[in-house]
Amino acid sequence: MNIYPDAYFRKVEDINIEFLNKNKIKALLLDVDNTLVDHTKKMTESVKKWAKELKGQGVKLYILSNTNDKEKIIRISKELGIQYHNFAMKPLKRGFKKGQKDLNEKSENIAIVGDQIFTDVIGGKRSKMYTILVDPINKKDFWYTKWKRPIENRIKEKIKNRIKGENNVLQ
Repeated sequence: MNIYPDAYFRKVEDINIEFLNKNKIKALLLDVDNTLVDHTKKMTESVKKWAKELKGQGVKLYILSNTNDKEKIIRISKELGIQYHNFAMKPLKRGFKKGQKDLNEKSENIAIVGDQIFTDVIGGKRSKMYTILVDPINKKDFWYTKWKRPIENRIKEKIKNRIKGENNVLQ
């Protein structure tokens, strides 16, 4: 199985409409923890502005999260004005397929954006979606993520060495 994402960005706000159009991406499935919000469940104004701009340019956004904290997801969903699916059980395909159905898009026109290789990237690959890896917002992780980070960090070093020029797409 390919564990390498299709593209890598430092943060979600670096993903722009030109990149999405070039890669025929019409919709984004967005992870929440350490991708949109930090460990204190706070979302920055720059993330809110980024989401609003992409939506204004016709990009569909959708939250796909493994969290079972439904109140948090509902709050973030309302703040961004987008649909959600929590307790998605990534990397299993079920949550990805629900997001695809709700967005009414072909899998090849959807990108999953997240900070974890073993949930977001692998699940996206299994679902035949474009995968975008971002750095976690904070170094602090939940206990169930912390043990995977050293492995992911080694993979990320290889990823950074494979970036093709300035366009963030892997060779």
